[in-house]
Amino acid sequence: MLTQERAMEILKEAGVLLEGHFRLTSGKHSNKYLQCAKIFRNTKYSEELCAALAEEFKDKGVEVVIGPALGAVQMTYEVSRWLKCENFFAERDDGKMTLRRGFAFRPGQKVLVVEDVVTTGGSVREVMEIVQEQGGDIVGVGAIVDRTAGKVDFGVPFKSVIAVEVDSWEPDECPLCKAGAPAPVKPGSRKA
Repeated sequence: MLTQERAMEILKEAGVLLEGHFRLTSGKHSNKYLQCAKIFRNTKYSEELCAALAEEFKDKGVEVVIGPALGAVQMTYEVSRWLKCENFFAERDDGKMTLRRGFAFRPGQKVLVVEDVVTTGGSVREVMEIVQEQGGDIVGVGAIVDRTAGKVDFGVPFKSVIAVEVDSWEPDECPLCKAGAPAPVKPGSRKA
């Protein structure tokens, strides 16, 4: 079992936690940003974290792991490897999350939705919609990092390797902006 302390050690060692002034995908501002893509630069990090997440769902009969591109592509592969099942990814086409490349679910197929970091859960919900439209059975949602510290509800079991609460503010309420900090940067993969 991977402890919260060990998970935080991995995030620090991998250079995942950034500090500064950031604009999140949601449009909110934050003084911290988790660049989870750095986890996947080195398999020693991704194997340990994804194995811990897969362990949480090992008895759910998962047949497919899916996540949103770009952030969860490598993660879906790594979690599915531990669960010994298929993996898909959803991607944006004209701003809408879709399945392409011949990916399709069979009605009743047991699906695990994964994301590297959950902040608002918006991308996860978009992927869940695709699965549900095709009749897939979502057995859970998994994340490496839950930025909501357990506050998000997807209507199915949600497990994360590590839960952290990172402050975020609406732009007009941002204390960094009010203090005259330089304009926030957008380090993520998706434009707000």
